[in-house]
Amino acid sequence: MQSGVPSRARTFWWGFTRRCACCGSGHLFHGYFHMVPDCPRCSLHFEREQGYFSGALAINIIATGGLFAIVFVALLILTVPDVPVVPVLAVVLPIAAFGPIVYYPFSKTMWVAVDRAFLQRLDPNETLDERL
Repeated sequence: MQSGVPSRARTFWWGFTRRCACCGSGHLFHGYFHMVPDCPRCSLHFEREQGYFSGALAINIIATGGLFAIVFVALLILTVPDVPVVPVLAVVLPIAAFGPIVYYPFSKTMWVAVDRAFLQRLDPNETLDERL
């Protein structure tokens, strides 16, 4: 890793922990749902274009759907042959209903991390991070 340039793993970890993918700074949200437009430390602009956070929506759907599927299949396997439908639904339906809401801010910062670490789409005033 070059000095001053975080590794891809660190960038992704920062995204997973709701931190800036560029500098690792926190305090990116006012409340739970409202993300600030720019990083307070490094001034990275988060929403690069209209519809930029469509990738965050995809990450949110995949993560919530994956968790739903894993829990649902695990409950089915653990309770076969007499699957108690109501208790299984009581566990998995809240995941489907509230999972996207709980995961919303994480998906936004994770999408910024994916964009910075792997896609490297740049504004005209930015330079490419040279990584190994």
